[in-house]
Amino acid sequence: MASTYSFDIVSDYDRQELVNALDQATREIQGRYDLKDTKTKMDLGESTITVNTASEFALQAVHTVLQTKAAKRNLSLKIFDFGTVESASGGRVRQEITLKKGISSDVAKQISKAIRDNFKKIQASIQGDAVRVSAKSKDELQTVIQFLKQEEWPVALQFTNYR
Repeated sequence: MASTYSFDIVSDYDRQELVNALDQATREIQGRYDLKDTKTKMDLGESTITVNTASEFALQAVHTVLQTKAAKRNLSLKIFDFGTVESASGGRVRQEITLKKGISSDVAKQISKAIRDNFKKIQASIQGDAVRVSAKSKDELQTVIQFLKQEEWPVALQFTNYR
């Protein structure tokens, strides 16, 4: 039996679920009466989604559809970082949506400080773009997970490698 238990706090998303959400959103956009003739295109890159559509009104509707489909597939809406709207050729508009992955050092420091302030017997260490939390009891780790889920963080948090 291990003397200490630990888990990792990461910020990630399931890429296949994102692909599925984009596919569903594309099908809904092609079928919706108000968006049918906009010739909207959504291109998924390595870490961005590029949306090209007819107007800013259509772009807002695309945002709504995309966020709805992502939420239905259990993707956090915090992974989307909407960039500035640019004008494209032919009177169209384009927008880059950056997909956030990993915990920045500032957020990792905030998380580890919150754990240190509220739980004296638990250690939190920053390891790259993740935070490792360790303690002598699994019950204490469960308490930390519940505490972190109740707080509002600027990134989506997942808890992995629980052992």
